Amino acid sequence: MPSRPAIVLAAVLRAFKPLARLLLRHGVAYPAFAAALKQVFLEAAVEELQRAGKKQTDSAISLLSGVHRRDVRNLGRLDSERIAVEAPMNMASQVMSRWLTDPTYLDDDGQPLALDRAGFDALVTAISSDVRPRAVLDELTRLAMAEEGDDGVRLLAPGFVPRQGFPEMAALLGDNIHDHAAAAGANIEGEGNYLEQAIFAGELSADSVKQLHTVSAKAWRQAFKTVMREAQARFDHDRQNASPAERIHRARFGAYFYACDDHERPS
Repeated sequence: MPSRPAIVLAAVLRAFKPLARLLLRHGVAYPAFAAALKQVFLEAAVEELQRAGKKQTDSAISLLSGVHRRDVRNLGRLDSERIAVEAPMNMASQVMSRWLTDPTYLDDDGQPLALDRAGFDALVTAISSDVRPRAVLDELTRLAMAEEGDDGVRLLAPGFVPRQGFPEMAALLGDNIHDHAAAAGANIEGEGNYLEQAIFAGELSADSVKQLHTVSAKAWRQAFKTVMREAQARFDHDRQNASPAERIHRARFGAYFYACDDHERPS
């Protein structure tokens, strides 16, 4: 029987193949990726030492990660591009969430209303007075998620999935896959019992796959409304009733659908 390290390595390599394809398609070959991966192993080693209550010395980090000690001093590097992308996205995401869940901004069928500029500005300032509503509207427009017309500002997308802006889409890819992998990893290690399930069906025609995709998208839209409404309610409740020290947790709920030719090994 293969060892646990071999089993885990095989599973991770299997999961990584689509990401390797993505890297290659955008000009990132193995040497560049291998060099960048050192940082990931160093950060993971520090977190593992912290979890075990051990000192995070250069020697301990190097021994656990397998990365040479001379590279450990680079651990504190910040990805400024990533931070620059996250800031406007976070505010846009919060505005979208409230717009899609607060009854004030919904019609009788639960669909987001078109808002005049005063209404949109009120929506933004209800979340934060530190960001100009015009800047938020420009960001949503740039991402093709909202537009301003004669009838006011209206949403173009049912959820926060930018249709323009490659950095934003790449950042969301990283966040979604990271948290999915983190949930699966915690479950297999016995450290959590997170929701992490999937439905698989084989020997299907192309038409059947298309129909399943349609049904799955419909199910997601309903789940999105239910979970987002509760998430907004919990956020508002905690902002009023919990101290900043207590508000240190985050949660992510998602869904995915994928199909391929069964004659090829899906990857």
